[in-house]
Amino acid sequence: MAIKVVMPEMGEGVVEGTISRWLKQVGETVEQYEPLLEIETDKVTTEATAEEAGTVLEILVPEGETVEVGTVLATIGQPGETPQKNGKAPAQTAPAPTDTTKPEATPEPEAPAATAVRQQAQRYTGRISPVVGRIAAEHDVDLNQVNGTGRDGRITKKDILAYIDQREDQPTATPAPPKPAPEPVTPSPRHPVTPSSVPGEIVPLTSMRRAIAEHMVRSVHTSPHVTTVFEFDFTAVAQHRAAHKDQFARDGANLTFTAYIVAATVEALKQHPMTNSTWTDEGIELKRQINIGMAAAIDDGLIVPVIKGADGMNLLGLARTINDLTERSRKKQLQPGDVQGGTFSITNHGTSGSLFATPIINQPQCGILGVGKIEKRVKVINDAIAIRPLAYVSFTFDHRILDGKTADDFVSTIKQVIENWQ
Repeated sequence: MAIKVVMPEMGEGVVEGTISRWLKQVGETVEQYEPLLEIETDKVTTEATAEEAGTVLEILVPEGETVEVGTVLATIGQPGETPQKNGKAPAQTAPAPTDTTKPEATPEPEAPAATAVRQQAQRYTGRISPVVGRIAAEHDVDLNQVNGTGRDGRITKKDILAYIDQREDQPTATPAPPKPAPEPVTPSPRHPVTPSSVPGEIVPLTSMRRAIAEHMVRSVHTSPHVTTVFEFDFTAVAQHRAAHKDQFARDGANLTFTAYIVAATVEALKQHPMTNSTWTDEGIELKRQINIGMAAAIDDGLIVPVIKGADGMNLLGLARTINDLTERSRKKQLQPGDVQGGTFSITNHGTSGSLFATPIINQPQCGILGVGKIEKRVKVINDAIAIRPLAYVSFTFDHRILDGKTADDFVSTIKQVIENWQ
């Protein structure tokens, strides 16, 4: 019997996903729990596995298409088996009998006018995906005017793109004068190709790359960024790590410098709670829990998995969690929930050789810590020349929330913990 492969639930609030890449094609065999395809959301790109072994009989959703959770993507069965015809929209087959029982009971002539009046009269209150929300914001779309064809009337990506295409095809039919104004402006930053420019190749934007771009631009426009840079001496940490690395390995954890940095940052956040906050129009919201996001570069872009409840973990617990999140990031096994809920972020850009940087704040957080390359350098200590493992550590903060002294005190606390580690 053929088995349907459906778009899985990717996390709370995630109602759709984009088929990034099929790892198996029609006619190829797949083992149970073997990766079958890659699914991309605004947050992560993750692999979906086959629940049963078999042969891929058909692929119903091509690469690059965005569909809702629960949509049948493919069927797996035995070679030569005929897949079911109703695979693509199982949820819509049920209402068919009830619609055909009373065909005359629903008067069609007044439906278009009534629908238009209803759409303008009532405000759209249903949930939408981040993709739909971003497109609506970019094109100044009033979601009350868009017909939703998704589950429970939800507006899908296809719905809003169709509405935008229809609106652009009929500019004179739009009664509101403000609508046409932004339309000529929005394509220019997305397609900055002029007739006189040298011809080149357009690389299509992935959902992740588009989300990163939107998030970074919004952050710069939202927060007044200020960066302060300190130099840390990692001698004490290096000595502690050398003495305990084997013990941590026996406990199943790879002890890295990142674990020490996270632990020191957590301690500083406890002593300076204003840095673990968010700006709101009503006031500064202090976060009770400390969830540390770790910015990490991957093949597709940048991702920030979050250590939930970092303030309740010791060094071993932090090391294990960091190892787990790092491993799953590389294998594309993170779920949307793994990258949500961060209250403060750290980027260890020094792993690529960078000495120092001015990171962009991960909104809506207060700041982000940037750790440069840890390397042995000459240092003057008590009028004597010494060779120490040093690194430049930068702290970029929201100047609406923190002033320079508060930010410096925060970084000084991290520095003190690192340099006096026991």
